Amino acid sequence: MNKNDLIEHIAQEYELTKTLAKDLVENLFETITDSIHKGEEVAIFGFGKFKLVDRKARKGRNPQTGEAIKIAASKNVKFEQAKGLKELVNTKRRARK
Repeated sequence: MNKNDLIEHIAQEYELTKTLAKDLVENLFETITDSIHKGEEVAIFGFGKFKLVDRKARKGRNPQTGEAIKIAASKNVKFEQAKGLKELVNTKRRARK
């Protein structure tokens, strides 16, 4: 499922216009992104947590030449799944309401 599929699904499920569903989805992603950018952890009960983590600079190797290279420190987003999500994906598909 991609972003457009998600918008389509929400529009159909809740009988919304695609424009309104698109605005809702984009606002949700923007809110999550802004919070993570500020260094805040975003926890969605039953789904998981998004948080910013620092990766230290390290040595690497160019796979084409074998030359040693320095990989700069960076920030990455880490997602930790909630127990409920983990259990759900490891069981049979649940029935829809």
